[in-house]
Amino acid sequence: MKKITGLVLVGTAALAGCMSSTEPTDAFNNSYNSINAQQLAEHVKVLASDEFGGRAPSSKGEELTLNYLTEQFKAIGFKPGNGDSFLQEVPLVSIEASPDMVLSIGGKDYQYRTDMVMGSSRITELSELKDSELVFVGYGVNAPEYNWNDYEGLDVKGKTVVILVNDPGYATQNPELFTGNAMTYYGRWTYKYEEASRQGAEGAIIIHETAPASYGWNVVKNSWSGPQFGFQRDDLNMGRVAVEGWVTTEVAQELFTKAGLNFDEMKAKAAKGSFNVDMGELTASVTVKNTIKKSVSNNFIATLPGSKKPDEHILYTAHWDHLGTDLSKEGDQIYNGAVDNATGTAALIEVAEAFAKLDKTPERSITFLAVTAEEQGLLGSKFYAANPVISAKNTVANINMDALNVNGKSKDVAVYGLGQSQLDDYLAKAAVKQDRIISGDPRPASGIYYRSDHFAFANIGIPALYAKGGAQPADEQTAKLRETLDAKLKKCYHNLCDEYSTDWDLSGAVQDMQLFFDIGYELSDSGLWPEWSKTSEFKRQ
Repeated sequence: MKKITGLVLVGTAALAGCMSSTEPTDAFNNSYNSINAQQLAEHVKVLASDEFGGRAPSSKGEELTLNYLTEQFKAIGFKPGNGDSFLQEVPLVSIEASPDMVLSIGGKDYQYRTDMVMGSSRITELSELKDSELVFVGYGVNAPEYNWNDYEGLDVKGKTVVILVNDPGYATQNPELFTGNAMTYYGRWTYKYEEASRQGAEGAIIIHETAPASYGWNVVKNSWSGPQFGFQRDDLNMGRVAVEGWVTTEVAQELFTKAGLNFDEMKAKAAKGSFNVDMGELTASVTVKNTIKKSVSNNFIATLPGSKKPDEHILYTAHWDHLGTDLSKEGDQIYNGAVDNATGTAALIEVAEAFAKLDKTPERSITFLAVTAEEQGLLGSKFYAANPVISAKNTVANINMDALNVNGKSKDVAVYGLGQSQLDDYLAKAAVKQDRIISGDPRPASGIYYRSDHFAFANIGIPALYAKGGAQPADEQTAKLRETLDAKLKKCYHNLCDEYSTDWDLSGAVQDMQLFFDIGYELSDSGLWPEWSKTSEFKRQ
């Protein structure tokens, strides 16, 4: 992973030279204006309905979702994208840890979901730690390009590593350290478990802190409990640590005190350079009893074949899945996932219909991919990237739609990973038509560019764009709406209350979908191939 600095948009003159200057036709304008809030809302209501049960992979909700997508795309004239099928099978395994576990450290038992969430990625019915020594490894990063190795001189075989979330750049706000406030992949929980496994640790525990994680403990206990999906593997994933999980900040502070260490002082030292320290005589014990179920989920793929260059594809993506139903809860049990991501899935249909309404078929193919198991670690998009229906060399660009704006129009368009590729320039050109400006990542510390499905496509060299309405309300009325609505939306992320609401204002989502349609239209007949910026770590091979 390379250091990314100096991200800027291409200048106006350069932009004009590298992009098509075709004037919009009446047909384009008709398609552009056909994208509307009412249709989007109707699709969201269906996908986020109780009948669909939260759209968990390999559930009745998946069957209903795929049937709905098939019905909608057939109706607008799209063809199956995978030979004669709209589906790509994704073999998964569900690992559900029994909630009766306790984590025993320093003579105290910590409770599941209240104090900690533990589990295992190993495909086995029993996984455990027995008196495993604890070692604090700072941010758990091994990054030679930053001259940083928190495991330096350390043998963690048989031990459990305790790790801070995010990365040192966020902790220090030093723009010269990693990428400063903008999270790198080294800050992601996925990386931390992967590196702990490479180092041979027996267990890995991440300390949850709301600010650096960018979400509260409720997201951890809701997202990492219940069935956890992974890929079916011949080695049963035995290369992973035996147990991986999270503890609350309060638990961490207590453990450091028991180890004779000051939590805040250790955090400060961990941010200054490679750092690790034994946690005294503390050991961890936990037994994780798993229920294993193998299943097959599906990615959905539909194509409007290009008229002249059908082998070249502009690829739109969104994840159709959410967290499903939790039968252990009283009352409401369904994680409907209306914003996340019934909005993005519905947007696939709306944008596809706009292309279908054009008076002539685009020269390049327009393909829509709804992926499974995003909530489980981008599994559907990772599987597609490893087993592409369309090769990376024939995929012009990826435009990803995840959790659309439901709080009205914005003056700006927020670009996650601003400066990664020339797709930013195509977006900027489209935004001018709406009298909007491009703004940077509104939450750089959250590492959003590494947290949605476009990341899998970027990793195989396909320029990938993830953007949505920004933080600047278009008018006073929208500003007043956001004063009340935004707090509710934040509370409902990965929670039971993420349901369709008549309080929503989808006019901003319509603007964003029109932008995404505009970019695809611009690329469809131009013959141009967007490039990565010189500083991007994702350059096309």
